[in-house]
Amino acid sequence: MSDKVFLDTNVLVYAYDKSEPRKQHKAQTLLAEGIERENAVISAQVLGEFFIVVTRRLTIPLSVDEAGHLIDLLSALPVVEVDLQLVKQAVSVHGAMQISYWDALIVCAAERAGCGRILSEDLNSGQDYRGAVVENPFANLN
Repeated sequence: MSDKVFLDTNVLVYAYDKSEPRKQHKAQTLLAEGIERENAVISAQVLGEFFIVVTRRLTIPLSVDEAGHLIDLLSALPVVEVDLQLVKQAVSVHGAMQISYWDALIVCAAERAGCGRILSEDLNSGQDYRGAVVENPFANLN
């Protein structure tokens, strides 16, 4: 199994969400470890979702400029591009696995990058999705 880990949007959002200090600390630790070990992967979809959430949905939203700067920093990680092939694959996975299209796109991006794990609060923790096992890093913080 690959040691690459795919970071779902919620990991990045919590890293900058001051209203959830325990989750923020955990997310910052995961992000720092992924950068240090050079094994963290994200996707263009994750960056887009990150932008929307941190500028519109946080208790104290970030400015567009702040969010843009963070996207510049986060894009130093390997970023899986969303292309037609990935979209078609996600549509297929959505139907076969009965998960949302957006979650299927995460699964397919993780598979394309060769990730053995997906860190996500949204997918079923412990489930293997096409070779990547989901872990909810925030499960014990609730």
